[in-house]
Amino acid sequence: MYCRVGCGACCIAPTISSPIPGMPDGKPAGVRCVQLDEDNCCRLFGDPKRPTVCRTFDYDHTVCGDSREEALTILEDLERHTETPS
Repeated sequence: MYCRVGCGACCIAPTISSPIPGMPDGKPAGVRCVQLDEDNCCRLFGDPKRPTVCRTFDYDHTVCGDSREEALTILEDLERHTETPS
């Protein structure tokens, strides 16, 4: 299976610590990436400016589930369980 077009869960739920064009400090968990368009598609897809972490993320049923809503839930849960204590 491939990424669901219009999902965007991986561009919202997790922390991305790498610089992103328009977000030089990356993005915190739960914040929509500025490169995610109104159809939940990455504006940088195929662009070399797309962060490596984003380019290497790939669909995996254990992370993406069966729907966008399930992907958001799974990714939010993973984010909570992998946060480093302050």
